[in-house]
Amino acid sequence: MAAPPDNDVLWARALHVKLNGSPALTGVSLGVREGEILAVSGPRGSGKTTLLRCLSGQLPAQQGEIWFNSVPVHTMRPLVRERLRRDRFGWIDPEPHLVPELNAWENVALPLMLRGAAHRVAKPAALEWLERLDIGACARKRPHALLHAERQRVAVARALVSTPSVIFADEPTAPLHRADRAHVLRTLTTAARSHGITVVLATHDAEVATLADRTVALLDGRRVHTVHLPGSGDPARPVAGTAEAEGRAACSLSV
Repeated sequence: MAAPPDNDVLWARALHVKLNGSPALTGVSLGVREGEILAVSGPRGSGKTTLLRCLSGQLPAQQGEIWFNSVPVHTMRPLVRERLRRDRFGWIDPEPHLVPELNAWENVALPLMLRGAAHRVAKPAALEWLERLDIGACARKRPHALLHAERQRVAVARALVSTPSVIFADEPTAPLHRADRAHVLRTLTTAARSHGITVVLATHDAEVATLADRTVALLDGRRVHTVHLPGSGDPARPVAGTAEAEGRAACSLSV
């Protein structure tokens, strides 16, 4: 079993996943460098969410390897993976899943509190991120009293508050209007770069993908590479790579 490259915070090789008997990922390999913002693009149903769930330890792959900071995630026991997700990862869903009994700042502070942070530390940190996302005035409101866009900003603040090593963002701005989407993405990417946070961003929006350092494309659960047909002026077209090719791509970090 080959160890991943030293500068990769995340590294996956030849992932195979079936959901309800149908292939969701077929031989997908990739590497993500520390502090990189990587966009995983592709149409709905291409395997983006499944890939993020595998990389974050939520969903064990039936075949393949996943490494985080040169530690094999694929061999971890469930409780160890859960602790890894709590302590080192942040997650943003397309729909904000907030605790209805908690107000906005309490929802944001929750990851810190679960790690044992004191109230006097967790509350100011939560309020700071709410201010950065222009919803400081909503700090004491409960989720039912917030607009949908406000709830999503709370979810983004919650993912950022503990300064995780990696944030997995699954279509994080899909439910937002254009202006809200731009602001949230700007805050997320700026915060990630200033704090050295790695971001794996799943999106079907080409405009969102342009904010990333690099893009990996999926189609029907496979990595896709753009190739040029012979002859001048021939258009480029996407071609799904084989598992062997994906393994070579992961080692060289080429897309």
